[in-house]
Amino acid sequence: MIECLLIDDDLDDQEVFKLCVEKLSNKINFTGLTDSVEAVSSLNSNSNYTPQYIFLDMNMPKMNGMQCLALLRQIHRLNQSKIFMYSTTSEDTMVSKSKAMGADNFIVKPARMAELKARLIEIFEL
Repeated sequence: MIECLLIDDDLDDQEVFKLCVEKLSNKINFTGLTDSVEAVSSLNSNSNYTPQYIFLDMNMPKMNGMQCLALLRQIHRLNQSKIFMYSTTSEDTMVSKSKAMGADNFIVKPARMAELKARLIEIFEL
């Protein structure tokens, strides 16, 4: 089973992402969290949960995606997790900064579900 975590404060974006994942494979276990602070706390305290794929929204209240990324990369057991920044922002400086901080890649939120599905197929190697 593939463990996939999306941390995004926008419930609509979470729902679209979840629908795409569910249509791709029943071998992907999707978890969506809306609060980056709670997500980091949960991942720190629950050593039984190690998602292989983590998608982080850039623009969230309390703690933005870059701050969250920095903290996630400090959790040793997540070293093998693939972390993708997932945002409407596509500024080259943000893309390069996030990769320098440990993001595996940067995904601009697509306008259509078909685009997201195609991107996720590549990521999950389905």
